[in-house]
Amino acid sequence: MLTYSIADDVILVRLHGELDHHSAVKVRGQIDTLIDDNTQIKRLVFDLSELEFMDSSGIGVVIGRYKRMVAHGGKVSVRRPGKHVDRIFQMSGLYQIIEKE
Repeated sequence: MLTYSIADDVILVRLHGELDHHSAVKVRGQIDTLIDDNTQIKRLVFDLSELEFMDSSGIGVVIGRYKRMVAHGGKVSVRRPGKHVDRIFQMSGLYQIIEKE
């Protein structure tokens, strides 16, 4: 579902497979724990190159982590979204608040 690495003040989260209502709760909890346990973090980067599917629950995960990072004085960005996921980000307006690297 997800793997991550932490370097300096950045958490890089790589999402794999599907981010839907079945997986959203677990992913949300894992990322929140990473943020809360690493208070020096200033950037959360989602690598979406291996994310095959995302629905509205996935949008909720991303927006929620964005709000959490902003509350900590941080930023969120995404990199390498596939065609399907990129389209969802465009249609939902996520790129208006989240930078695409």
